[in-house]
Amino acid sequence: MMDTKILVIEDEAALAESIKTYFENEGYEVKIATDGSEGINFFKMYDPDIVILDITLPKKDGWQVCREIRENSSKPIIMVSTKGGVFDKVLGLELGADDYMVKPVDNKELSSRIKAVLRRCQSHVPQADDEVIRFENIEISLQKYELKLRGRSVDIPPKELELLYFLASNYNRVFTRDQLLDKVWGFDYLGDSRTVDVHIKRLREKLEKASEKWVIKTVWGVGYKFELVD
Repeated sequence: MMDTKILVIEDEAALAESIKTYFENEGYEVKIATDGSEGINFFKMYDPDIVILDITLPKKDGWQVCREIRENSSKPIIMVSTKGGVFDKVLGLELGADDYMVKPVDNKELSSRIKAVLRRCQSHVPQADDEVIRFENIEISLQKYELKLRGRSVDIPPKELELLYFLASNYNRVFTRDQLLDKVWGFDYLGDSRTVDVHIKRLREKLEKASEKWVIKTVWGVGYKFELVD
């Protein structure tokens, strides 16, 4: 993990220093920001490989920090919080977090999650082919990480595009959430299966009314499929 840079945005000094010491001993380079505004500035200056983001922060909370990072970057974010409810976890994922941990944080578990997230990001490098999936009003290129609707490029985070590409390349086939986590996120993903639901929701918002010839369909009690409509 040499040269891998972690930005810790955490106002709890003891926790931040514990994370910093642990991961520097693991060979990472670590920077600490103690409030949300400083965290945004550090992110822009430091260009970290991954962000560990607390939710309850001075000046700007973690929700706002996550939103601002996601406006311009797909760098992985792991949220940490005392808030362990389903609403908070789903909100974090909807805002673009890659994983969510509930405090108290165990550094060994955090290390495993960081490695898993970084492996997923590194393993989904596009293959050296130029295959583009095309249906009515949609083109999906995994090589270029590009989505076009009616010929126009649409901004889309990498993981959403990978999920859409996988479903569309296996059209009319139903996949469970666990299968999609395995195929798209990787077998070592440690997060919640609701991650899939969050990404499907975002995709549907982007693809709304693009065509009546295909749809991302929920198969109740099973999972999801990209269905071609007769």
